[in-house]
Amino acid sequence: MKKVDVVLGLQWGDEGKGKVVDVLTPNYAVVARFQGGPNAGHSLHFGDKSFVLRTVPSGIFRDGSINVIGNGVVVDPVSLTEELKNIAAQGIPVQEKLLISKKAHIILPTHRMLDAASEAAKGKSKIGSTLKGIGPTYMDKTGRNGLRFGDVLAEDFVERYNKLKSKHVDMLAQYAGFEYDVTEYEKTWMEGIEYLRGFRFIDSEHEVNKFIEQDVAILAEGAQGSMLDIDFGTYPFVTSSNTVCAGVCTGLGVAPTKIGDVYGIFKAYCTRVGSGPFPTELFDETGKELGRIGHEFGAVTGRPRRCGWLDLVALKYAVMVDGVTQLIMMKADVMDGFDTIKIATAYKVNGEVVNHLPYELSGDVEPVYTEFKGWKSRISDIRRYEDFPAEFKQYVEFIERETGVPIKIISVGPDREETIVR
Repeated sequence: MKKVDVVLGLQWGDEGKGKVVDVLTPNYAVVARFQGGPNAGHSLHFGDKSFVLRTVPSGIFRDGSINVIGNGVVVDPVSLTEELKNIAAQGIPVQEKLLISKKAHIILPTHRMLDAASEAAKGKSKIGSTLKGIGPTYMDKTGRNGLRFGDVLAEDFVERYNKLKSKHVDMLAQYAGFEYDVTEYEKTWMEGIEYLRGFRFIDSEHEVNKFIEQDVAILAEGAQGSMLDIDFGTYPFVTSSNTVCAGVCTGLGVAPTKIGDVYGIFKAYCTRVGSGPFPTELFDETGKELGRIGHEFGAVTGRPRRCGWLDLVALKYAVMVDGVTQLIMMKADVMDGFDTIKIATAYKVNGEVVNHLPYELSGDVEPVYTEFKGWKSRISDIRRYEDFPAEFKQYVEFIERETGVPIKIISVGPDREETIVR
């Protein structure tokens, strides 16, 4: 019996999951998203076309693939409709290829308003929310008030919607001076709901387990990164869902014994969007250079990403929590021109050297670096591991030794072809 393989980010998101899923999907008949919402931005590049997928699984462009939005995902009908219409315009039969879990929760227009009001009220201590209404939707889910796709099929759906909306309006009244108007957005939202009624809403846990029993190859696709996990990330500067491998079990209804390979994706350096601790962040020219060469701007927000050296302490932590079996390294080509490259192999916390991720990362944490000689050559044209410069191979093999996990795929550019599978 085939198991469910998992692909997820090991850092603070933006690791390049979209491209990797696109490279891996020929081996899988089903690609399923298990958590997060339209705060994901999975960029795909092929030929002269580029797409940013926010909610739709990254297998949608592959012939014959089935794509599942799992119960752990929160969905904005406006964003999803727009995304699907863009994909359909490319001649992709989206209604045949996309299945939506009846248990997936729906983001309401007022959820977005609550997100904006809450973030504005935090002032300087804001967490850097993408303001997509994701946090408030997960809060309604755990508070047992949420609306789900199964509700769309109910005769009293509009009453259920209005009941939750009026609860939100009461909550918004508590934010003094916060003004909003959802009239226009609500109209588009209802049109989105109408459009999505043309898709198949499924009991995803039954369907996914049926695929497993039938030996169908399934890839579970994560959004954001492990260091943004609600339990294991740099709390409170995290997302509202479980981004780690365990999220597959709750986000798709898959038993732990059914998990197969876990592909962990990391950048050869580190980036972070928004607020929150980032021990290896560089505030100098090198940091600016990484951002410039790596085009480090959020796929969803457009915000410049903070850049720094690879943090091996955090990476090893993510590998442990996720049970990673294969590593995938992205964007090493960004560092082609650097004389010296560094990796943080420990932290100094209040003067003491530690090799593990401490409970509190925002205090006095100083990275302890190991230095490497740069490879000083263009690697994006290379297609075989043997042909890489010795300095680059030294960098790769050091990470493998430290994590105890092989780096199976190395990406040296945004295109499908710029990928070396070892």
